[in-house]
Amino acid sequence: MPSIELTESQKTILQELVDLYRESENAVKGEAIAEQIDRNAGTIRNQMQSLKALQLVEGVPGPKGGYKPTAEAYNTLDIEEMDEPVSIPLSHNGKPIDEQVIQEINLMSVHHPERCRAELRMQGSVRDFYEGDSITVGPTPKSNLVITGTIDGVVDSDNKLIIKTETMEAPVN
Repeated sequence: MPSIELTESQKTILQELVDLYRESENAVKGEAIAEQIDRNAGTIRNQMQSLKALQLVEGVPGPKGGYKPTAEAYNTLDIEEMDEPVSIPLSHNGKPIDEQVIQEINLMSVHHPERCRAELRMQGSVRDFYEGDSITVGPTPKSNLVITGTIDGVVDSDNKLIIKTETMEAPVN
C-alpha cells in the first residue's frame, strides 16, 4: 500500500492521539487532543473526519467514546508496536525519567565526533523536553552505550529529540 502523506497538522494530531491512547488504552476525546496541542476542539473534529476517511482513526460512539488509532496509523507514523519494550534509562536535566520509552536511537555524523548528533525516537510525547536541556541515555541493552549531551532540537510531530552529543561511552569487552 502506498504511504499516506499527511499535513504537519494531521501528523501532530495523529501522533498526539497515539500518545494519549497509549497512556490510557481507552478511546481519546478530541478535547483532550486539543488541550495537549493547544488547538481548538472543532479543528480536531474536522481533522479527525479526514483521518477517518484515510482509515487512520476509528470513531468510538457513546459517553466513553472518542477516537482510537488504527494499525495503519502506526504504519503511517512509522511507529513499531512493541510488545515488551526494553527499558533504557533516561535522565532529563539530571532527573531520572521513568515513564518514557525510547523506541529508537540513530547516530548521525559519527565520523565527526565534535559534530555528532543522536536522534532519539520516543514512544510517548516529547512536549516536556526543550532545546538546551541536558539529557543522558543508557546504558543500552546490548552494547551498554551511554550517551550524554544537550537537546539541539525537538520534533513534536515525530516524538523525536535531536541530541548534540558530548560523550558516548561503551565498555570494551
